[in-house]
Amino acid sequence: MTLAPLLAAPPVIQLHVAAAVGALVLGLAQFAIRRGTPRHRLVGRLWVGLMAAVALTSFGISGLRQVGPFSWIHGLSVATLVLLWLAVRYARTRRVAAHRWAMIGLFAGGLVITGLFTLLPGRLMHTVLFGPPPARTASR
Repeated sequence: MTLAPLLAAPPVIQLHVAAAVGALVLGLAQFAIRRGTPRHRLVGRLWVGLMAAVALTSFGISGLRQVGPFSWIHGLSVATLVLLWLAVRYARTRRVAAHRWAMIGLFAGGLVITGLFTLLPGRLMHTVLFGPPPARTASR
């Protein structure tokens, strides 16, 4: 593991990764916290803020250009922002089951599954965790 590629990345990528890692840690902690308590609400607010930061910073990252500066991942960012808003609304209107499933969906889909895609070879986080790809040798 080497943080050098991440430290050499633009600040928006560093912020994006920091928010995602923070959201992952807080999200896992949230599963262990008793629901409906002041601690649950505080951690939830922090988590929503981090997830919003993850989604918003993604718009400053344009490595996979498919439609102008955007890619399909940016569609997930829009969906994340909408679902965050809905999940908070569900909590405030005491629609607990809808809130729970929206948050679980955000954690699983918007954080874990999309995070796994960052581990594909050639992506920054793959290089951070597993090192650079092996050098290719010229074939004859």
